[in-house]
Amino acid sequence: MKVSGFTFIRNAVKNDYPVVEAITSILPVCDEFVVALGNSDDETESLIKGINSPKIKIINTVWDDSLRDGGAVFAAQTDIAFNAISPDADWAFYIQGDECVHEKYLPLIKKEMEDNLGDKNIEGLLFKYLHFYGSYDYYGHSRRWYRREIRILRNNKAIHSYRDAQGFRLDGRKIKVKLIDAYIYHYGWVKPPEGLKNKLRNFNQFYHDDTWLAQNLPESFEFDYKNADRLIRFAGTHPQVMKKRIEATNWNLDIDLKKLHKKMTFRRKLLQKIEDLTGWRVSEYRNYKIFK
Repeated sequence: MKVSGFTFIRNAVKNDYPVVEAITSILPVCDEFVVALGNSDDETESLIKGINSPKIKIINTVWDDSLRDGGAVFAAQTDIAFNAISPDADWAFYIQGDECVHEKYLPLIKKEMEDNLGDKNIEGLLFKYLHFYGSYDYYGHSRRWYRREIRILRNNKAIHSYRDAQGFRLDGRKIKVKLIDAYIYHYGWVKPPEGLKNKLRNFNQFYHDDTWLAQNLPESFEFDYKNADRLIRFAGTHPQVMKKRIEATNWNLDIDLKKLHKKMTFRRKLLQKIEDLTGWRVSEYRNYKIFK
């Protein structure tokens, strides 16, 4: 069984993406790792090369900055990386620059790839998610946060990244997947308030035009954490690759969790209560089809 990892990245240093941690967290189960390295104006290339692994293959790309409709440029870059993996790879393991896999899940992930290799009905493996927010001590748990997403795919070039690269499609249809008991740890929202403000402005430039940015995220904009909905204290451990980054944290999350929850509308609170009691997320968006 051959496994190829892949990702895309641009300006990781400037935007403080833990891309080195992302790559190294799954590198042990990959035979190669393809990085679509966008035209950066910081030290991102040195950062990737500093991993110093013979498994890593860098593909230099130039982002089409005119693609500002729904994050389409992210999907385009994902496809470039996916299409560059070796033709003889069986599985393709996708990870984004702000995600990590805990080392405790690697044996299970490898076993799931081995066990499902011969079952052509399984076109991908579906992961659960923990979305850390504001701090490494809390994660967001509400309908605002997607619960699952595909991160392992068969090496089928009919598969392509969908919309803003959150998911995938095969010839335009949803991919048949197996849900596995492993989590992706998402760290994109772990930043101090000023960092989250910059993240919103940088992120939305790939979704909206300059007029929208000026109206909705002016320079005077202050981040207030209201889009968290509900935060839960994390009682587990983080991936070992994140240890140095976490130890270097120099801010505290100053937020009233009860007040935050009170900001939820009655409808959102009701739907959340149903999910908490039954595990069923009403009208959940699913960009996949669970096969077994």
